[in-house]
Amino acid sequence: MSHNPLLLPADLPVPQDDGAADHLPGLRMPALALPATDGAEMRVDVVPPGATRLVLYAYPRTGRPGVEPPPGWDLIPGARGCTPQSCAFRDHAAELGSAGAAVAGLSTQDTGYQREAVQRLHLPFPLLSDVHLALTRALRLPTFEVAGVTLLRRLTLVVRDGVVEHVFYPVFPPDRHARVVLDWLAGHPVR
Repeated sequence: MSHNPLLLPADLPVPQDDGAADHLPGLRMPALALPATDGAEMRVDVVPPGATRLVLYAYPRTGRPGVEPPPGWDLIPGARGCTPQSCAFRDHAAELGSAGAAVAGLSTQDTGYQREAVQRLHLPFPLLSDVHLALTRALRLPTFEVAGVTLLRRLTLVVRDGVVEHVFYPVFPPDRHARVVLDWLAGHPVR
């Protein structure tokens, strides 16, 4: 059977909070612009026009149908589920926008790889590439390595006025996370 990145196995290991994101709430976002899948560069410290917050969800790597993930991928807590997570943010994009949030995904994959995912999954928001780990290092984001490649652990930053207002970490299950973010936004309106 060929790999289907849209499906989540029932027995995925649950990631535990290792404290690797405890330092993030209240941090000022660095004035960095990352390459985006829409061909532009996007500042991570600036909320896009028309929004009051930026929801920046970080994920390890999206998969492609028929292409097997790295060996042992499903055994790494929090690794599997990037495609379902992105699809959930896609499916809730209008609601998130109505709640004042602009959405962007973030991974260490290159923009070309990410662009294919945006097109195939019909994502209405950009994916940002931190292939050179500039934001990852500046914020000391939690990472792990697979096959010599540094990947982000799944987390979501809510950015407001250039500051990390809230952090979701660890994120599980990934396919339900967009709803969790939406509920948090509803309970924390901008005054």
